[in-house]
Amino acid sequence: MSAHIAAFLDFCRIEKGLARTTVESYRLDLERFAGSAGPAAKHADATVLRRHVDSLYKAGMASRSIARHITTLRNFYQFLLETGAADSDPTALLAAPKQWHNLPKYLTQKQLSDLMSAPDATRPQGLRDRAMLEFLYATGLRVSELCRVRVSDLDRNMGFVRVVGKGNKHRIVPVGKVALAAIEHYLVSGRPGLLKGRASPYLFATNRGGAMTRQAFWKLLAAYGRKAGIFHDLTPHVIRHTFATHLLEGGADLRSLQTMLGHADISTTQIYTHVMRSRLRKTVDQHHPRA
Repeated sequence: MSAHIAAFLDFCRIEKGLARTTVESYRLDLERFAGSAGPAAKHADATVLRRHVDSLYKAGMASRSIARHITTLRNFYQFLLETGAADSDPTALLAAPKQWHNLPKYLTQKQLSDLMSAPDATRPQGLRDRAMLEFLYATGLRVSELCRVRVSDLDRNMGFVRVVGKGNKHRIVPVGKVALAAIEHYLVSGRPGLLKGRASPYLFATNRGGAMTRQAFWKLLAAYGRKAGIFHDLTPHVIRHTFATHLLEGGADLRSLQTMLGHADISTTQIYTHVMRSRLRKTVDQHHPRA
């Protein structure tokens, strides 16, 4: 079983180009399944799989995590089927738990303005961090995408950035003038003092010239959130949600938003339709004679 799991993980990493964190999640899920099912895992049938899923429920695992486990098992057994290591797919009748979709949290214009003012613009790090925040809000990138942006990826004249997203998929995202101005200020007045002569291909480099890690940016953002008076659950994804919400409030359509966010399926983008509904309500109230 361990050899099949290793082959599947190699396939996900090399052939499909999945992110390291996704491959690691697959590994943990499959190791848990192998430990739970024992020798029966290699030739598991629907009964073995249901017993494993029931054990996840009994362990108190959240429905979202259980759904991820089931997705992992489906992908794994589909791989075994295609490579001839299995004769049938025992996950075909495995039902995923129903999930409630929470509306994404996002910042108001006032909160966003306070957050952008939090970094100390008199220090090189502050100029970099201000540019990062403006860039993140202007583009809606995932934090992993943000940290990997290189200087050569940004076309400051045209106002576009080339992004490498999930599954090694490339997309072009426009960058607004305010973010470009903050980046220009950082590149001229902050980056030289930050790097002190070191070379770095990364746009938002650390003082050693490397790419900032996701964890480091999470900590930076949380600290600036506290400074700005935003204490609850401020994460890079909240800024991404704010980008999407403010775009829709301004009149953007879901297809354009899907392209900029890098969603493979528009059903993922449709979580933002609550914004569309609120705008429709306002339109009716303002323009319908009997509203």
